Amino acid sequence: MANHKSSEKRIRQSEARRIENRYYAKTTRNAIKKLRSTKDKKEAMELLPKVASMLDKLAKKHVIHKNKASNLKSGLAKHVQTLA
Repeated sequence: MANHKSSEKRIRQSEARRIENRYYAKTTRNAIKKLRSTKDKKEAMELLPKVASMLDKLAKKHVIHKNKASNLKSGLAKHVQTLA
C-alpha cells in the first residue's frame, strides 16, 4: 500500500483516468465496427467525420498512438470510398 498522501492521490487519479480512457476507447471501437459494417455509402459518409474526430481525441489524450489513429482513419476512408 502507498506510504505517502501524494502517492495515494496518484493511485486515485490514475484509476479514474484508466476507467475514463477505457470508456472512450471502447466507444470509439464500437463506432469503428458500426462504420465498417455499414453498407450504405450515405450513412457511412455521415459517420466518418464523427469517428475520425473520436480517433483524433484519443490520440490527443495519448490513449492511442497518433500513428494508429491516422492509420485507422486512412483505412476507414478507403472503406467508405469503396462502398457503392
